[in-house]
Amino acid sequence: MYMNTKRNIGTPLIVSCIVLGVLATFMFVIPTIFKLSTNLQLGDGAFKAQMALKSSDRDKGLLGTSGLDPDQAFLLAFPTEDKWGVWPKSTTFSIDIVWLNKDKKVIYIAKNISPGNLTSAVIKPKTPAKYIIEFPAGTVDSESIDINQTAVFQINTDEIK
Repeated sequence: MYMNTKRNIGTPLIVSCIVLGVLATFMFVIPTIFKLSTNLQLGDGAFKAQMALKSSDRDKGLLGTSGLDPDQAFLLAFPTEDKWGVWPKSTTFSIDIVWLNKDKKVIYIAKNISPGNLTSAVIKPKTPAKYIIEFPAGTVDSESIDINQTAVFQINTDEIK
């Protein structure tokens, strides 16, 4: 009697490729479509802030962004307080930068930082900060943002890496 011991590996291989494709979509594509964001209030302004909670997102910053609308902001959250610096070498538009301490209080402001100046130094606050908010240039003045004001936004600190 003859028994066929040959296995058909084509179907399991195809199914495995499909499963891997679906997983890759959820890991890489979906997070870029649904970026983390929060509503942020500071000074006289109300903003929709995209959040950068991971080191890789903070390192990328506004790279690849052509600008921010007047009601938009970019919020960088760090796991600890430190004198976190910003080097706007890859930014293609001018920005205002605001540093907040762990209590979300404004501790330092840099206004109208020009794009792409490779000779400019890293901009750092004088005291430790936990959050940095980047706004379109002119926002600090137009929305009356000042030192010692407290920002209001929701963030899950357990997600900050």
